[in-house]
Amino acid sequence: MKYAFYPGCVARGGAPELYDSALAVMERLGIEHVELTKAACTGAGVLQEKNLKMGDILNVRTFAMAEQMGLPIMVLCSTCQGVMSQANHRVKRDPEYLAEINKHLAAEGLEYKGTTSIKHLLWALIEDIGLDKLKETFTRELTGMNMAPFYGCYMVRPTEALEFKANPTRETSIEDLIESVGGTVTDFAGKTACCGFPILFINQANSMKMVANHTGTAKDLGADAMVTPCPLCHLNLDGYQPKARKQVRGDKADLPVIHVPQLIGLAMGMSEKVLGLQKHIVSTKEIVRMAEAAPAKV
Repeated sequence: MKYAFYPGCVARGGAPELYDSALAVMERLGIEHVELTKAACTGAGVLQEKNLKMGDILNVRTFAMAEQMGLPIMVLCSTCQGVMSQANHRVKRDPEYLAEINKHLAAEGLEYKGTTSIKHLLWALIEDIGLDKLKETFTRELTGMNMAPFYGCYMVRPTEALEFKANPTRETSIEDLIESVGGTVTDFAGKTACCGFPILFINQANSMKMVANHTGTAKDLGADAMVTPCPLCHLNLDGYQPKARKQVRGDKADLPVIHVPQLIGLAMGMSEKVLGLQKHIVSTKEIVRMAEAAPAKV
């Protein structure tokens, strides 16, 4: 498969280790991609609250670029996945609205006909490559590692726009991945809740409560790490965990937060440096040690 690659803002800015680890995994798997370097930010749902049409214009512009290339879009961010999927759903259901948006794209020679699909790297691995094929690239069995899935908001709702009915494995995609690398799923109720990032700068106290509750609860239940498909969730759950845990629970930040391709890279035998795990705020030394001590895959 070949994709129009849309890494998003955070993986190309605030947390570049997530971008690097994704490229390393994609190269190992032989996934062809063309990065959409001229695409704009999705708006992350924040722009859409103020100006929905403007947000849709920016996203449809990206869809049109991929459509010209004849490629589906692959994203690294569940926020991008959700926002793009909702925009695509709106314009495909309303031809008049799409025609109106296309008028704004005409100056760039762009027109969207409604044929582009958007798929997170996680979904592409499960649906296009398949877990059995993916497992053939693993060199380690990450047995003994307990991992809590954290989907966040945008990758689980609204299910119609995200096409859950046609792709039922999306609902358990992180759990399925964790089990495929040999890990044990640490389930917890907050896995589909907001990470707190959207309100970080308008209600930091509540954002910190969300971070502390999610990471603290998962740790209390025995998780060694939290796995997320979203760089925005990563920024909040990793970057603000020390402050949040201290303020809300009075304890220390002790739950590493890793992005989906970093987990896959560990199972592939990639080093801490290649995956950028040494760049995280919450130490990943213990999970790196556990991965390096894991039995070789037979």
